[in-house]
Amino acid sequence: EFIQSSYFNKKEDTRFSSSVGKFVGFTEQGVKYAANWNKDASILSNMKAQKEVYCLNNVQIKHDNALTKS
Repeated sequence: EFIQSSYFNKKEDTRFSSSVGKFVGFTEQGVKYAANWNKDASILSNMKAQKEVYCLNNVQIKHDNALTKS
């Protein structure tokens, strides 16, 4: 799962989760940002692609490193 969170004043403002597939806002301003980002198909497709770009390419490396150091 890929999760990207944005914080403002130490409070989580917005979060994108690949399992949900959209942005979720947690503050008044965050809800507005999330609504705007969820309307833009290019932003959503870019964030959904981040799971393959980041997670799937690095999971085996991280797993192997954890096994060799334990």
